[in-house]
Amino acid sequence: MRVFVFMLSLGLLFAQCASKPYGKKVKEPFQGSSYESNNRFFRGTGKGASNSENIARGKADIQAKSQLAGQVNTTMKQVSDQYMSQNENARAADLSEKFESLIRQVMNTNISDLRKIGEEKYYNGAEYTVFIAYEIKKNAMFRFLKKQAKADARFNKAEQKAIEEMIDEELKKLEED
Repeated sequence: MRVFVFMLSLGLLFAQCASKPYGKKVKEPFQGSSYESNNRFFRGTGKGASNSENIARGKADIQAKSQLAGQVNTTMKQVSDQYMSQNENARAADLSEKFESLIRQVMNTNISDLRKIGEEKYYNGAEYTVFIAYEIKKNAMFRFLKKQAKADARFNKAEQKAIEEMIDEELKKLEED
């Protein structure tokens, strides 16, 4: 009888280990579709941990903004590639490079429509953990890019027109959704 109980216990132990090979799933704040980018918003979340509250907050802030910048950069790269392939521009590579430079410049400035949609702070007695979530309305981001392109002296009139066309096309898509 003891052997049977031991074998049964051992079997249950192995069954539990096999069903969760990665361990217990952890639910962190700001997860789910409400905090993911969609057709109207770019969204980013960040997590920072440190024994200093300010450093933890700074880490979370940087991570969330980096995530947003990566999404904007990827989206705008796709937009410019699509535009260039459709419009057979002789100086497409030069325009694309300048446009990417504009995007980086814009992402390095404080964007006025950047909104914090959540922040949570935890302290476990040894360190602080901060979670932050940001969002930017896509149409506001595109309008800001358009405004910056008009003001940028590196672009000639033809390049400004091409960038405006790209952005207007994306704004039109957003309005249709």
